[in-house]
Amino acid sequence: MTALDRTPTANRALRPWQDPALAVADRVEALLAELTLEEKIGQLGSRWVGNDMSQAEEPEPGAEPLNVAPMQDVFAASGTIPLEEAARHGLGHLTRVHGSVPVTPEEGAAEVVRQQRIVIERSRLGIPAIVHEECLTGFTAYGATVYPAAIAWAATFDPGLVERMAAAIGRDMRAVGVHQGLSPVLDVVRDYRWGRVEETMGEDPYLVATLGAAYVRGLENAGIIATLKHFAGYSASRAARNHGPVPMGRRELLDMILPTFETAIALGGARSVMNSYSDVDGVPAGADPWLLTEVLRDDWGFTGTVVSDYWAVPFLTTMHRVAADTGEAGVQALTAGIDVELPDTLGFGQDLADRVRRGELDEELIDRAVRRLLTQKVELGLLDPGWTPEQSVAGAADVDLDSPANRALARELAERSIILLDAGTALPLLGEGRAAPRRVAVVGPAAHDPRTFMGCYAFPNHVLPRHPGLGLGIEAPTVLDALTAELPGAELRYEKGCEVRGDDRSGFAAAVEAARDADVCVAVVGDLAGLFGQGTSGEGCDAEDLRLPGMQADLLAELAATGTSVVVVVVSGRPYALGEIRDGAAALVQAFMPGEEGGAAIAGVLSGRVQPTGRLPVQIPRVPGGQPGTYLQPPLGTDSHGISNLDPTPLFPFGHGASYTTFEVTGLRLSATEVPTDGEFTATVTVRNTGGRAGEEVVQLYLNDLVAQVTRPVQQLTGYARVPLEPGESADVTFRIHADRTAFTGRDLRRVVEPGDIEVLAGTSAADLPCRAVVRLTGRTRHVGHDRRLVTPAEVSAGAAAGQSRQGGADAAQS
Repeated sequence: MTALDRTPTANRALRPWQDPALAVADRVEALLAELTLEEKIGQLGSRWVGNDMSQAEEPEPGAEPLNVAPMQDVFAASGTIPLEEAARHGLGHLTRVHGSVPVTPEEGAAEVVRQQRIVIERSRLGIPAIVHEECLTGFTAYGATVYPAAIAWAATFDPGLVERMAAAIGRDMRAVGVHQGLSPVLDVVRDYRWGRVEETMGEDPYLVATLGAAYVRGLENAGIIATLKHFAGYSASRAARNHGPVPMGRRELLDMILPTFETAIALGGARSVMNSYSDVDGVPAGADPWLLTEVLRDDWGFTGTVVSDYWAVPFLTTMHRVAADTGEAGVQALTAGIDVELPDTLGFGQDLADRVRRGELDEELIDRAVRRLLTQKVELGLLDPGWTPEQSVAGAADVDLDSPANRALARELAERSIILLDAGTALPLLGEGRAAPRRVAVVGPAAHDPRTFMGCYAFPNHVLPRHPGLGLGIEAPTVLDALTAELPGAELRYEKGCEVRGDDRSGFAAAVEAARDADVCVAVVGDLAGLFGQGTSGEGCDAEDLRLPGMQADLLAELAATGTSVVVVVVSGRPYALGEIRDGAAALVQAFMPGEEGGAAIAGVLSGRVQPTGRLPVQIPRVPGGQPGTYLQPPLGTDSHGISNLDPTPLFPFGHGASYTTFEVTGLRLSATEVPTDGEFTATVTVRNTGGRAGEEVVQLYLNDLVAQVTRPVQQLTGYARVPLEPGESADVTFRIHADRTAFTGRDLRRVVEPGDIEVLAGTSAADLPCRAVVRLTGRTRHVGHDRRLVTPAEVSAGAAAGQSRQGGADAAQS
């Protein structure tokens, strides 16, 4: 650092790149002109000091072997250089300062300051680094609120609620010096066996897109750069194996996978994208200029940064074998459009400078990436004259990462995500006309283990298994705890029965005895999330089939044989096949990893205190085999023709969710039955609460293209609205549908809106669509691009009974 750089800002003139009065682009160009080639390259790299710390520490007694990133141990053992050396020419990112080991906010903030000081003082121009962290179920840090997993967000069908959660996460992160969050996951589920289903928002591109855009808005409005992942195709791997090859054609990629990312950029304002590990049709995403440049930048106009998934650059050599060595991998990734390498610098090292000087790499490619990164550093205020590492963590002393407000929000999300699949004969436990149970057996491996409520990127499951003496770091009441409070007059007996995985049946006898002696048995089964084989759900924890893990299905069969009413609660990260279980269950409830407040939410739904309003963002299969399959199928993917002995019909369809009241959707009215291919029409239905309790229904709109130049799904979600209604109350839901919403990728791989007949279907799930009509699109075939309509606004207004005008979820997703 020069003497001028060490001079206090107040005592010297600002350099142009430090002047907030100048335009961002002018500041970036001024700084770029000052950087040497080596300093430019330094901005494209990162350093994960926490990865060294995790390797250097002596394992605690009882600690599980654990990687929090793929092949972390291999890369940590390879001898990455100290931060002081890594920062010699500057540095782009600091990796997971708070999220690698258990630290308090104050300790993490002090470490941020320490590392930023090294980056500033060891480099000539003293440019700070961007600090990034994971935030898939909340801020992945010790003591931070664990919100429900993303698959549970999807079950709410509530973009506004997801946006509020993301804003809270962003505020906490910003208070402790974080600038960028590696979330949301916008992968669309294509195979339920994939371990990372829990991180997704389901199997429908429109649901994922609207909720993902809402999450991005919340994070970005809190001052945190949102990072969309995994771009693209990761969720469609062959046999659902993590990092597996993706045998997908470009048309399926364009229609099913990419629209979620496109929407989050266009309507959410996402400023970063992370590449997928996978290859699609033989081309790794991290080395694909069509994906990372032509589609993302040229077609969509994205101006932010593309960051590599952890070690995705060297994986081009070691896993994909499309590059001879790490240096060549760096050239391929940079050329394709990756701007910053995470979590450590391997492929984007100073070898790139030698290649530029030998004429093997155009320096403009380096400049292109550096411009994008420096633009974000300017936007974040890191280059402003008053910025200091200490100032960036000024809020750490006062922040409560698990505040009462956070917990209230987590509780609201959890309650709205619980899905009543079938109330059967047993629920609600405290229902009118039903005697309150006096003896309740609470059974199952998920009944008294709060870790089963949490995703694999929640800190208690992600890092704390390496530190077993620290517990969870947060309060997380179990289902047993919550039922004890919910049913104060009942005698509860708990028996685990079995573990989540494994073949130990030694606990069956006690569990069966408890059930036999009870008025009702609540059996809580499902998943325990982990990483790379350490769990039944999560990254690298893929499933052979969709039978409940371990001995849990056998346990349920023995409980059902007692003759006692068995309420089955599945707490999981993926849908499991429940066809055999349903016959023996007095009621079925699905809870997708509902977070730290999940116990109370589940107990509230079981008792009837909480009216269940969650809806399925994935189907519940009937049988454990016959995968993959989601509801988005062309005619030959359904059972409508009787052409196979394998029936893909699910046990419970996409969008399904029961309630302790009843609803009906009737009276579909179209504003027109013919509209041009560049026009729009409205579809209105009336939804009525026909039961005796207040509740909420999610009215869903689907379209079916009856004849097209390529095969199309027989129905696809096109709009939705969450409607709260009092008993007897009705409301009208009006969807405004532009012809663009019928667009698809044609035979020439261009997106088209074709003339022809479109069936409009409305109801409460993909299988419950009582309202149907046909609208004809007229005129010429249109080719449409990124400027097409991406959402279907919905307006909810009072119907026959008195009520207040409300806005629906899909409309909120556009605002």
